[in-house]
Amino acid sequence: MTSLLDKTHDAKQAFHMHNRIRELRKAQGMTQAALADAMGVSRNTINSIEVGRYVPSLPLALRLARFFGKPVEEVFDEQNQ
Repeated sequence: MTSLLDKTHDAKQAFHMHNRIRELRKAQGMTQAALADAMGVSRNTINSIEVGRYVPSLPLALRLARFFGKPVEEVFDEQNQ
């Protein structure tokens, strides 16, 4: 029998959020640390977002998109695998 935790884990594994954070950050000549400072998060959080290990909260996703002057849809793209 599959538990609720197993179903939740499977759902998280099936969802991936592609993003352009690294591309946009580098285009502005910023380090991960500088972007993290501007967003009020850790450098590790920015790294995890860039490599797809972490999907940011909606408020953080919106702050990132606004920081780069882009609509959130141009920064983040959902991909179901």
